[in-house]
Amino acid sequence: MLRTYDLRMKDVISIHDGRKLGSVSDIEFDLESGKMTALVVPGTGKFFGLFTRGEDIVIPWHKINKIGADVILVETNEIYTVKS
Repeated sequence: MLRTYDLRMKDVISIHDGRKLGSVSDIEFDLESGKMTALVVPGTGKFFGLFTRGEDIVIPWHKINKIGADVILVETNEIYTVKS
């Protein structure tokens, strides 16, 4: 069984280029069905990770390929960003 806390400890990696997107900072749920709909990864800092943060990355649940012991592999061709 997978707990939401366990997802927050994993790195999110793009399967297209192997780039580390970050770690899960939030999870979106559909309140009616109780199912997870997306993972949210915080945007990177604009100046060496300091001062300001970029836009958050929202990864729809259907774009998650594999949840492993240490990482979450995702497709990055349809990832959305939102202002933080």
